[in-house]
Amino acid sequence: MNSQSSAVRESFDSQRIAPAAMSITQPFYWSVRRELWESRWIYLAPLAVAGVVLFGILITLIHFPAKMRSLATLDAVHYREAIATHYDVVAGLMMAMAILLTVFYCIDALYGERRDRSILFWKSLPVSDFTTVMAKASIPFIVVPLLTSAIAILTQFIMLMLSSAVLLGSGMSVAPYWASLEVPRMWWLLFYHIVTAHTLWPAPIYCWLLLVSGSARRAPLLWAIVPPFVIAGLERLVFGTWHFAQLLGARFIGDTSAAAMKAGDSFPTNPMTHITPGMFLIDPGLWLGLLIAAVFLAAAIQLRRHRGPI
Repeated sequence: MNSQSSAVRESFDSQRIAPAAMSITQPFYWSVRRELWESRWIYLAPLAVAGVVLFGILITLIHFPAKMRSLATLDAVHYREAIATHYDVVAGLMMAMAILLTVFYCIDALYGERRDRSILFWKSLPVSDFTTVMAKASIPFIVVPLLTSAIAILTQFIMLMLSSAVLLGSGMSVAPYWASLEVPRMWWLLFYHIVTAHTLWPAPIYCWLLLVSGSARRAPLLWAIVPPFVIAGLERLVFGTWHFAQLLGARFIGDTSAAAMKAGDSFPTNPMTHITPGMFLIDPGLWLGLLIAAVFLAAAIQLRRHRGPI
C-alpha cells in the first residue's frame, strides 16, 4: 500500500514539474519565432541572393565545357583555383550577407518595438525581459550563422549538380572536377569560418548594437557609430595612433588568425586552409570579447526593463 501511494505521489509531482519546465522553454521558443515572423528579410534576403547567383551560373554554363577543356592543361593548384571561383563568390556573398543581416537586425531589434509602440503589447505577455533579449540575441548568434551557411551550401550543391550534368552531357568526366573542389571540406570550412570569424569574434560589436538599440531615442545607427569614431579620433590626436580603430575593424570583419591558418592569401574555404579551433578557443581576445558582449547584453536587458515606447 505504501509503495502504491508513493508511486501516485511521484506521478503527481512529475505532473507539477512538467508545466514548470515547459514554462521556461516555451516563452523563449515563441519569442524566437516572433523574431523570425517579424523579420522575414532574415531568410528572404540570402535566398534572393542565392537565386541571382544561380541565374548567373545558368548563363555561364553555356560555355562551361569549353572552359573545362582549356583548363585541363593547368597544374592541380591553378586548376582548383580556376574552377572554385564561382563557389568562392557564393561563400563570400553569404559571409557578407551574414554581417549585413546581423548589423541591421541588431540595430533595430529593441529600437523597432519601442518606435512602433508594440513593446506595450509584448510587455503585457508573461515573458521576461531576459527571455526577450536573449531570444533577440539568438538571431545573430544562432539563426543567422546556421541559415546563411545552409543557404550557401545548398546553393553550391545546386551549382555542383548543374555543372556535373553539363559535363556529363558533353561526354566529359566529373571525377577531376569533384576531386579538385573537395566538396565536404569546402562546406565544413565555410561553416567553421562563419561561426568563428563572423559570429563569435565580432560578438561584442553585435551586442553593442543591441545595447544602443535599446537606449537610443532616434537614429540608433548614428549613436552606435559616433562613440567609436570619437574614441578613435581622440586617440589619433593624443597618441598619433589608430589602435582602437584597427581593433574594431578586425573585430567587425572577423580578422582573426587564431581561427585558421591559410596558405598565402587564399580564400577561407580553400582546401589548403588549416583550421585551428584549439588556438581559437584559447585566444584571450575571444574570451575578453565574449565577456564584453555579456556585459552589453546584461545592460540591454536592464534597458528594456525600464525603457518605454518612444
